[in-house]
Amino acid sequence: METELITLKTEDGVINDGYIIRNNSKKIVISIHGMTSNCFKKRDKIISNLLVKNKFSYMGFNNRGSEIVKFIKKEIDGIEKRIIAGTSIEDPRDGYYDIKSAVLKAIEYGYEDIYLQGHSLGSTKIVYFYNKLKEEDSELLNYIKGIVLLSLIDIPRAIKVYLNENFQDMLELANQKVLEKEYLAIMPKECFIYPISAKTFLIYARDNEDINFAQYNNEKFEFKELNNIKVPIFMRWGTSHELIEQQPEKLVKMMNNKIKNNKKNINYVKDANHNYVGKEEILAKQINDFLINI
Repeated sequence: METELITLKTEDGVINDGYIIRNNSKKIVISIHGMTSNCFKKRDKIISNLLVKNKFSYMGFNNRGSEIVKFIKKEIDGIEKRIIAGTSIEDPRDGYYDIKSAVLKAIEYGYEDIYLQGHSLGSTKIVYFYNKLKEEDSELLNYIKGIVLLSLIDIPRAIKVYLNENFQDMLELANQKVLEKEYLAIMPKECFIYPISAKTFLIYARDNEDINFAQYNNEKFEFKELNNIKVPIFMRWGTSHELIEQQPEKLVKMMNNKIKNNKKNINYVKDANHNYVGKEEILAKQINDFLINI
């Protein structure tokens, strides 16, 4: 087993840092973190420790949405510059470039079977990424052998529920700031659970067609993007302080009916919260059992 620091450069010039834990296997799990997070969480350490023991390599990296706000490096016209990034100002659809760079790095290292594991917004980014590859009829799809989605949430709906009667006012405020080209202006603190720019707020709250594929409260929703995933799919939620409206049992039952993938594994982790604190070992075993049986 060998751990190596890596640098990932995306098609649009962003430079992300991460690590890869390598063994002799041709199989690798690539982890995509969620909002304000990073690749060094206890949960990932516990999952990676178990997977590496069972012949999987493991890659984690900080994508451009890591932390609330930060500087990252981006090559612009051949010159490496510092730009502002982070959860508060990111466009989650740019995660396509981040994930693609990680997949290409894994292929460069000789991995043949790649499994994508996402948490929260990381899960959203994976579903978006996979569907973009399908649109492009990309050969990269041949390398993707399984998808792990942890706490995939309906972000547009969550914002509406969170803001309740203030939603329309916040929408109008964000729209006005964008019209005035104040894209990075931070919205009032009551707008979101984290600081968020006007641009990013509008992406989640209004301009969300490309990422609005987890509409759990819509009984007629067909989950086309999730059903486009043809490789085995694993989905989990917690049952305590999870960012869902439904009772976990009802959500799991509905998703098992809605998702047609015949190699799905959809369930919840009892007493786990959104971040699976204290339940990491249980989650790791479930992920491991799923992956080794694909």
